[in-house]
Formats: sequence, C-alpha cells, structure tokens
Amino acid sequence: MSSYIGSEEILRKKREYIIPCVYHFYNQPMQLVRGEMQYLYDSTGKEYLDCFAGVSVVNCGHCNPEITKAICEQVNTLQHTCTIYLTENIVNLAEKLAQITPGLLQKTFFCNSGSEANEGAALLASLYTGNSEFISLRQGLHGRTKLGMSLTGLSMWRTDAAPVGGISFAPNAYCYRCSLNKKYPECDLACANEIETIIKTATSGKVAAMFAEPIQGNGGMITPPLDYFKRVKAILDAYGILLIIDEVQTGFGRTGKLFAIEHYNVEPAIMTMAKALANGTPVGAFTARAEIADAYTRPGASTLGGNPVTAAASLATLNYIMKHDLAAKAAVLGKILKDGLITLQQKYPIIGDIRGLGLMLGAELVYKDKTPAIMETDLILEEMKNRGILIGKNGPNRNVLAFQPPLVITAEDINNVLSNLDDILSSINI
Repeated sequence: MSSYIGSEEILRKKREYIIPCVYHFYNQPMQLVRGEMQYLYDSTGKEYLDCFAGVSVVNCGHCNPEITKAICEQVNTLQHTCTIYLTENIVNLAEKLAQITPGLLQKTFFCNSGSEANEGAALLASLYTGNSEFISLRQGLHGRTKLGMSLTGLSMWRTDAAPVGGISFAPNAYCYRCSLNKKYPECDLACANEIETIIKTATSGKVAAMFAEPIQGNGGMITPPLDYFKRVKAILDAYGILLIIDEVQTGFGRTGKLFAIEHYNVEPAIMTMAKALANGTPVGAFTARAEIADAYTRPGASTLGGNPVTAAASLATLNYIMKHDLAAKAAVLGKILKDGLITLQQKYPIIGDIRGLGLMLGAELVYKDKTPAIMETDLILEEMKNRGILIGKNGPNRNVLAFQPPLVITAEDINNVLSNLDDILSSINI
C-alpha cells in the first residue's frame, strides 16, 4: 500500500495553505485516495459507497475504465493547443451536443466550469437581445463568479458584498414551504405567475433572460410541478425574454432523462452544462439556438475550454451514457430509492418532504413544528460515513439529505443505503 500523509496532516496543510472558504464535510473527515465506479476508498483501505458522485459529477462512476482509456490515449497524443488551432474532438463534441440537447439547440461554446458557462450564457443573451437585466429564482445557484454569485438566490453562496445590479428574483416553486402560502394545484402556479408581476414592476422592461435550474440542487432539491416551466416560458415569450436553463447539476441522465428540462416539455433558448459532461474532467459549455449563437461574433476564446483531452473525456462519457442507457437506469433505480425514502418518511416524522426526479432526490429533515433539523442532518451524514456510505446535504439551512449517486449504482446498493438510514433514524429522538 502506498504511503499517505493522512487526514490530520491534510487538515494541517489545508489550514496553512488553502483559502478558508474551501470547506469540507464531516467532523472526522477521511483522506480519499482511490475510486472505482460507485465506490471510494480512503487511506486506510476502507470502502465507501458514494451516493453523492462529487455533487452529480461522476455519473458514469469513478475512474470508469472506458472513459479513462480515452483520456489516457488523448493525453499521450495531443493534450493542448487552444481553440486558435483546429482539432477534431471539439467539433465532434459540439456536433454530439447538438444531436442530444433539446429542440433547436445547436451551437456550443466550451469553457472550464459551470460558473463560466452561466457567465457566457448571460453575455450571449445580452448580445442577442440588446438588454442587460436578468431574472433569477430564489434558492437558485449559478456559480462562483461575480455575475454567477449575483444571479444566485442563496445567501450562503452570495459572498460578494457588492453584487451586480439589474437582477430581480422570483419565488421558486418550493411547494413544501410555499412563500405565497398556497397549495398546488389550487394555486394556479402563483409562483410562476409572479414572474410577470416582477417584469412589470421590478425591472425596466429590458430583460435579456431568466435563469433557472430544472431542479434546484443546492437550493434543497426543489422540484417544480411538471406544468411549471410551460407557464414560465409562456410569460417570458410574451415579453421577448430568453429562458436559460442551467443543467450543470441535473444533466446527462441524472434525473431519468438525458436533461431534466425534458420532463417539462419545454425548449430553452440557451442551456448551460458542466459537471457530468466529462465525468470529472473539468468542463463547461453553453449551447444555444443558431440565431442566438450567431449574435456572438467578436473574438472569443477559452484557453483550456474544449481542449483535446476534455473533449475526448466528454465524448467517451456521452458514449458510455448512451450505450448503457444510464438515463433509463436512473429512472428505474430512482423509483426504488424514492419509494424507499417515502416508506421511511411514513415511519419517521423527522422526514418532512421527499422530492426530486430519477437519482437526484432530497429528503428534508424537520422538527414537529417544521423548523429545520440541522443538527440531526449532520449527525446522519457522519454516521452514514462511518458505516461506509457517503450522502450529501443541501438547502438554505443545510437540512436536506441529498442522494445523487453515480448512475452505475445497483438496486442492492440502494437497499443497503435505505437499510442503514432506517437503522440510524430509529435511534434519533425528536
């Protein structure tokens, strides 16, 4: 076995050399040293079932042999040239995305992260419409850049003390805690209808686009009703406002369809992607309808965006997702997981709400008065980790258990997760 410095020494170096905003999970964190499909291993050799996938990144599993092979072959052939030279992988990947993305989305710009993708999508929307204002949703997360942070509707991620202006926030479709005190479907999608009021009263009328995640991951797995986005798009179309769908966390089979917006039968004007597109190799992309993309004509480049290795990794990832029909697998396994979580909800009142699609599910933990059970969420995460299972947490109060495993997980794995969660919940008294 290789010699590892161990978690204590990593924590010491982290405190000394890494900017403190870079936080970590667990009171007693481990040093991860190896991954194999749905499993991770620490420096002591302990195995963990990964049910967070690096926050929806390794949809095809850790160190997937087919993807790793493609990366290694490309690294040994041509690693980097920048877009000022012609290479084949980048155009083949752009062509593939045009084939698999919804509707008329056709032309792509490649970058290195979801933050950059959203930044670029906002720029493109402004170039096309000639407008500069934006609408975003409460509890949305769109990046760590200046504009991305400003478009984000979660206070814990809005670190910038002087955010960009010209952004208006609409209520999100958080049915469990409706900010308008209504119930679906009797509400007639009041949260979506509020967007029109915001356009009329909170903006100058010169709105370029609205940003939205189909499921708000960091926001707490907030999953709108299936008729929500049709209403939203009808309102936006009436005012000439583009719909930008952020699939950074939801894309590439995660929700039971290749892209989560497909559940809603709506075609975005621009779509942003990252994370699972290259299964762990840094990547970002935004894809637009041709007439919108063609508004961006002045010189633009991304030094590392779409480089030969990243593009090879992305192509291999997409091939693996299609060949193994991971989207359909996520739908089937997601139902097993969701049904199991609902069964646990019926046993344990601490589970206030279960929501999500496919293998992107959240369980919101609450006390009897519906206030967030924050301490218990951390306790469960720590104990599941001790038992060799890694799950996530999210939401404004960090009280939502997040289940986003690699899509190569098995039904046996899921039943193992549910069994251990049941055992832990049985020992919690609230």
